[in-house]
Amino acid sequence: MELDVTAIEALIPHRYPFLMIDRVDSMTEDRIIARKMVTRNEPFFDGHYPGFPVMPGVLQIEAMAQAGALMACYQMKIDPNNTAILLMGVDKVRFRRAVVPGDHLTLDVTALRKGSTVWKLKGQARVGDEIAAEAEFIAAIQPRKPKVAESE
Repeated sequence: MELDVTAIEALIPHRYPFLMIDRVDSMTEDRIIARKMVTRNEPFFDGHYPGFPVMPGVLQIEAMAQAGALMACYQMKIDPNNTAILLMGVDKVRFRRAVVPGDHLTLDVTALRKGSTVWKLKGQARVGDEIAAEAEFIAAIQPRKPKVAESE
């Protein structure tokens, strides 16, 4: 299964500038392969680092987590207006290569354990054949709290 950015936005609530997935290349019951096209236009490059733009490692982890959330939302038929998937923990993080403008970051995320309210996942972010980052992470699936009406 392939998804473009419009289909991705229908499944998860993230939007520019914080949507870290541009396309899903394939998705199975336990694995998703997605990608992020890293461009110089990303707002974080202005401060990280001037003259030497490098994608922050925490955003590489966020991209992997978003891919995992996308897989969970699709499989569980989650409505992003009513349910949130929140990152609970990150383990075994390693950064192996800088990610710079022009790179295509391939996000390869596998579900290790899938529950009704908690998923454990393992991800790799690659540029070509090189691993840029890898991590295991846990995500919680929970109802979004209703918005409180503003008083007049």
